[in-house]
Order: sequence, then C-alpha cells, then structure tokens
Amino acid sequence: MSGGLLVAGTTSDAGKSVVTAGICRWLVRRGVKVAPFKGQNMSLNSFVTREGAEIGRAQAMQAQAARVEPSALMNPVLLKPGSDRSSQVVLMGKPVGELSARGYHGGRQEALLGTVVDCLERLRGTYDAVICEGAGSPAEINLRRTDIVNMGIARAARLPVVVVGDIDRGGVFASFFGTTALLSREDQALVAGYIVNKFRGDVSLLQPGIDMLRGLTGRHTYGILPFAHGLGIDEEDGLRVSLRGAVRESVVAPPVGEDVLRIAVCAVPLMSNFTDVDALAAEPGVIVRFVDRPEELADADLVVVPGTRGTVRALEWLRERGLARELARRAAEGRPVLGICGGYQLLGEHIEDDVESRAGSVTGLGLLPVRVRFAAEKTLARPAGEALGERVEGYEIHHGVAEVLGGDRFICDDDGNGLDGCRVGAVWGTHWHGALESDGFRRRFLERVASAAGRRFVPAPDTSFGVLREEQLDRLGDLIEEHADTDALLRLIEQGAPAGLPFIAPGAPA
Repeated sequence: MSGGLLVAGTTSDAGKSVVTAGICRWLVRRGVKVAPFKGQNMSLNSFVTREGAEIGRAQAMQAQAARVEPSALMNPVLLKPGSDRSSQVVLMGKPVGELSARGYHGGRQEALLGTVVDCLERLRGTYDAVICEGAGSPAEINLRRTDIVNMGIARAARLPVVVVGDIDRGGVFASFFGTTALLSREDQALVAGYIVNKFRGDVSLLQPGIDMLRGLTGRHTYGILPFAHGLGIDEEDGLRVSLRGAVRESVVAPPVGEDVLRIAVCAVPLMSNFTDVDALAAEPGVIVRFVDRPEELADADLVVVPGTRGTVRALEWLRERGLARELARRAAEGRPVLGICGGYQLLGEHIEDDVESRAGSVTGLGLLPVRVRFAAEKTLARPAGEALGERVEGYEIHHGVAEVLGGDRFICDDDGNGLDGCRVGAVWGTHWHGALESDGFRRRFLERVASAAGRRFVPAPDTSFGVLREEQLDRLGDLIEEHADTDALLRLIEQGAPAGLPFIAPGAPA
C-alpha cells in the first residue's frame, strides 16, 4: 500500500495522539511499514532522537507504536512555550529562536509550510503509509491562512482527513458538524468522516445520531472507540500522566514490601517532561501525585522537582509558595529530594541566566554544590552510563551547564569517571530525563529512597517499564482493530478521500 491520513480533532485533547498511535500499531501488526508525522507541535514534553534532534514526545511514542526509530522528519516544527505570549521555535530538531505568537502566526509559520511538506514527502517516499496528527482543531478559522498542521498540510499533500471527537465531553455531534461546516469547500472535500472517542455504554443507542450525522454530512463514521481507563501515550501538555494512570489501574499486585512509597512532584510553572515520573508510578506500591502546597510534602517519602522551561521562574514560584523552605527542611533532615534537569539546576547554589529568563545572577536553593550557567546553544544528547551499579540511559535537553563543585557525581562512564548528576546526603540531581526508565537503576534508587525515608518498601523485582509501554501501545492497536471500520480506513489511506463529498454550508472562504 502507499498513502497517508491526517487525524484531526474537534478540539485539543480529543484523542488525536492516541488514535494516531493506535492506527500506527494496528498497521504495523498487519505488516505495513508506517511512520507518524506532526508538522507542528506545541509541547513542553519533548524527546531527543539518536541523531540529536528534539521532537515532541508524542511523536516519539507514535514512532515506537510504528516500531520505527523517531526522527526530526516526524515533527519538523516544535514550539516550546516560555510564557503566555512567546515560544522557542525548534526547527528540524534544533532551536532557532524565540518568537511571539503574533510574530510566528504573522509570517514565520506560513514560510515553514515548504519545510513541513518536504519532510512529509520524504517520509512518504520511505514508508508505505504516513499517519499524520493535526493540532487543536482544523476549524480554527482565525489561523487558517497560515496553517501548516491541519488543513494546510492536508491540502498541500492531498491527504484524506478523519476528525476525532471526545464524546465523554458531550456535544460530539454538534462538534463534528460544526467543524466541517466552518471549513472551505476545498477543505471539506478532504474531510472523509469521523471517529467517536471515549464512548461509554450501548453502541446501539448511539446509532441514530451516527445515522443522522451521515444524512447531514454525507460522511462515514470510521469508528466508535470505547472509553478505556488509562489508555494513552505521553501527553503533549497538561498534568495528566497517562501511562501512570494505566499502570495504576492495570497493576493490581500489592506492594512487595510492607510499606508503600509516597512521591510528591512539585507542579512548577512551565513543567516539562513530567513523564519522567511515569516510571516511578509503574512500580507496585508507589503512589505519585502532583502538589503545589508545602503541607503536601509532609508525608512524602520522596519529593521530585521536575524539568521546566523556566528555571528561574520555577525557583521564584517555589519560594513564593513556601515550598523552597520545605525542601530545605527536608534536606537538613536527610529526607529524599530529586531534581531533574531544570529542577536539578534550581537545587544548586547559583544560576547565571542571560538566555532563558535573562535574569542574570540568581541565587539557587543551595541544596547541592552546583553552579549553573546558561549557554546560548542547547545541549541535546542521548547519553548512557552506570549509576548505583546499574546501566542507565537517558536524554538531555537543556541550556544550563552545570559546574559540580562537590558531592557524588553518581552517574559515571565505564571507567568510573563522572558523567552527570550530583548527590549530597539524600538530595539528588541530574540533567538526564528518562533515567528512571532504566529498570535496574530505578529499583536501586527506590531502595535508597525507602531506606532514607525509613519505609519497609521493596521494589518489585520484575517490573519492566518497556514491557508496560509496549502493552499500552498494543492496547491502542486493539482499540482500532476491534472498534474501527478497518477496511474503510485502509481504503481511505490507500485511495484518499472519496469523490463527491457534499459541501456543508456555510463554509469558509477558500
């Protein structure tokens, strides 16, 4: 087969990422060589490919669903918000500057369409099928002129489009109809139909609505996917940790030891790569929650300060809310704290930032003997080493360069030379995202945490984060295979949108 498909949505968080991943896993199980694609992504959850390119984590996980190595071609434009009004623009995996929303949509975005189309065509020249994910809604008519991720790319590449709607929110039929009716005649000609997501109950009760939608729009409903607890891949934004939710519901075994382990994650502003804690929550007996008040740290056995796109802003936020005092108290009492990337930087003594916040010299929390200087060039790497006697792998995404002045550099190379990290007492810090996905290291680390916290917690000896993630992706593939009209989807991917689809008034100007 040869073809493509754009998975659009009635809204943000309608389920586009999940459906795209599910279609990729379903196709690859059929023997189809398939790749994911998202022309433009806005997310603080990112990943580093083997060639050192930064892309959205959702596309990296979709690549895993497709059983292919992720690349910059799969997400050529990534926007990383630094405030309500501006974002860092990452082009082909490398940062190229900061732009306001007006500056980006006022001309830069439209100029990137050629790059986006070229990346998609290169993928289509290599793979049998490319499953593209849209962003937000294709009916954001105020942004249609410069669109490069929804109907803009669909028109440029002649991609058929299916629109996903979250029926659990309500109003899905109005959303399907309204989304279609707000598109121009040319855009509507590519919208082949719809997928209902998160349906609960008896499908037969939904059928009258499906039939009426078909009568009103002349378009097919390609699937009614049931509500399934905990299904998902790495989220683009928000505080939900989808894999954690799945593991908490699917792993029913009690703690191996006598105690549970409670982990509190500080919900700092511009939190990035919060999926780092998914691997902790994968362990039976580990309870992970996000917190924003100092009293919520009182019963925590471990406090995690996660990554952030605004290290200095997060530092101010911790102080304003009284969380900084509580972290200092914990450190003085020998109670575990872990800082990851930006969280590691703010645990240090001093920050020199003329790049991210342009705040200049800033005093850190002083819990680790580390001084941080922000460099103009971003570090993007996929390192590996040894920590606590176990192999550990991760990825780095940061401007801050750490000068470690003391403590234990607990991540080392094969010769025992320090690679990253700093530990003093029960306070740990590392620039490496994803390190806790290394099963052996995670178990040894949790043993140290339990010992310092005085908990009789024992990590399960057989928890494999990689296996759990594969099970998640297989469940997504099962959803498509069992609840979508797969024959019709295959025809759509191979042949494009059906000819003669009706125009729904009023439509938008061409």
